Amino acid sequence: MARTSGPETREKLIRAAEEVFSAQGVDGAQLRDIVTRAGQGNPSAVQYHFGSRGGLLDAVMAGRQLRTEQVLAPLLAAAPDELNALITALVTAEASELRTDRGRRCLRISAQLSHESGVRSRPPHPTLAGTGYWRLIERVEGCLAALPEPLRLERLDLALTVVGAAMADRARQYLDGSEPLTGEALFLADLAATTTALLSAAPPPGGADPVPRPEGTP
Repeated sequence: MARTSGPETREKLIRAAEEVFSAQGVDGAQLRDIVTRAGQGNPSAVQYHFGSRGGLLDAVMAGRQLRTEQVLAPLLAAAPDELNALITALVTAEASELRTDRGRRCLRISAQLSHESGVRSRPPHPTLAGTGYWRLIERVEGCLAALPEPLRLERLDLALTVVGAAMADRARQYLDGSEPLTGEALFLADLAATTTALLSAAPPPGGADPVPRPEGTP
């Protein structure tokens, strides 16, 4: 058997992880399946190269983020500080991952991690700090400055979840060979419009009131 270098082994593990995390789910995936799919004989290969399961998952998402950032950068530079323009830039950049099976798998994975972005609590997740994606989120938040902060952050998190879930479902259809209900251009335009409407909806009466905590919580 030919010996592979450290970087080559890392890449094999990342590629295998993309397939296994996509098929089995982030929580359900077995590291031994990833190691086997990567053709590695050492069951501790993930720990050796990435430190932990979380480290491997971060490496998968870092690669996906890098690809998306390359598409997002010029869109973000050209977009005005206007809600629909910014959301359209986000949707367009995310849709670039629909072009390949690798990207489709990563969309299915990242949709499971949308609440880990750091939007609700700040600061951003380490893989998002300093990225164009996070700058876009900050610009979108600026468009929602009239909303109370708790409602603003909750809507932002929900909007990212909606976009992620829609992209993941489209990716699943492409991977499965299913026939989507709409063409891709209409799907993307409608997703941008729907997400913009969600973010820009008028707040309900009393939206600034603090949410009562359940009994027993500090």
